[in-house]
Amino acid sequence: MLHGWQGSQGPHWQRWLAPHLRAAGCVVSLPELPDAMTPRLDAWRATLDQELADLAAGPGERLVVCHSLGCILWLHHAAAPSPGAPHVDRVLLNAPPGPLGELPTFFPVDVDATAVAAAAGSTRLVCSDDDPYCPEGAQSSYAEPLGLPLRRAARPGTPERGRRLRAVARDARLVPGPASGSRAAARRLSTRHSGAKKGVEA
Repeated sequence: MLHGWQGSQGPHWQRWLAPHLRAAGCVVSLPELPDAMTPRLDAWRATLDQELADLAAGPGERLVVCHSLGCILWLHHAAAPSPGAPHVDRVLLNAPPGPLGELPTFFPVDVDATAVAAAAGSTRLVCSDDDPYCPEGAQSSYAEPLGLPLRRAARPGTPERGRRLRAVARDARLVPGPASGSRAAARRLSTRHSGAKKGVEA
């Protein structure tokens, strides 16, 4: 699970999702992306390359779940994969931000629908309609130009948030539910989360 700028501390949806995946029988890796407060694209890409190599060595379906700036990291990977980078089965992009002037190494992102489709078997986008970090709107900024299916979720702190996130997770077949059944038990998931070392539970 690729965390965003400044990590994913506190009551974050990634901390909710990880134990549900473990309970479903998934192997969950939680490496820390370097310098979450002042990130640089080259350092984050190096970590991603290593994690993808480790992921490729394991059995089962390979997933990457991204949040905020982690989505931008994945799009850079899709635009210019490192030599020998493995193909993953599915990617979930949650709340990709618009251009952030404080993070010049991450923007702009020169990627197109063909590159995104080639990087994973399927890619889905989840966002809210009023994300302050993407005032341009994720639909016009990402879903339409990249040809991605879009699922809307409520912003943090709203009563709808938990219910919609659970629906999104089931829809994306990340946790057991009507759409996924027991298949989750056979998956291997690469999650990336700030504040935790690889193989150590948050």
